[in-house]
Amino acid sequence: MNYIGIDPSTKTGLVILDKGGNIKLETEVKSKIKQDPQRFMDLSDQIVKLINQTCKSEEVKIMIEGFSFGSRGKAVSTQYGIGWAIRTLLVESLLEYTEISPSALKKFATGKGNCKKEDMILPIYKRWGFQNDSDNIRDAYVLAQIGRYLDGHAEPTKFQEEVLKKLRGE
Repeated sequence: MNYIGIDPSTKTGLVILDKGGNIKLETEVKSKIKQDPQRFMDLSDQIVKLINQTCKSEEVKIMIEGFSFGSRGKAVSTQYGIGWAIRTLLVESLLEYTEISPSALKKFATGKGNCKKEDMILPIYKRWGFQNDSDNIRDAYVLAQIGRYLDGHAEPTKFQEEVLKKLRGE
C-alpha cells in the first residue's frame, strides 16, 4: 500500500509514503504553462503520472487537502480551479481520494486546528523527523501520514485520534 498526500496549489505538494512511512516520492509539482485552465490540466496530468510511475500497480490511499472556504481574493479562484482539476482527473483515473480539511490537517500535525503554517514546522519534525522548506510538501507529508494512521500503521496521539474518528465518521 502507498499513502499519498496532495496539497493542491500552483506549487502542488505531492508525497508518497510506503506503509512503513518511508518516503517514495517528495516533490513540488509546478507547471511552465501560464494560461489557465491549461495550467490546471498540466498540474493534474503531472500528478497522476507521478502517482502511476511511483506506485506502478500497487494499491494507493490518497489524501487531499480540502478547500479553504474562509479565504478571499483572486488566488482563491486559482486554488479552486487547481483543486477541482486534480480531483476530476483522479476520478477519471479511477483513483479514489479522501478530503482532509485544512484545520484537521493542522490539528493532526500540531494538536491545534488553527495554527499558522510556520507553527507546523517544529511539530512535524519532532513527531516524524521530516523537514522540508516547502509548506506544500510538509502539508502533503502530513496528509500521507493521516492515511497511514487511518490504516493502523502507527499509534495516534489523543488529538490525532480525534481527527481520525471524525474521518471515520465515528
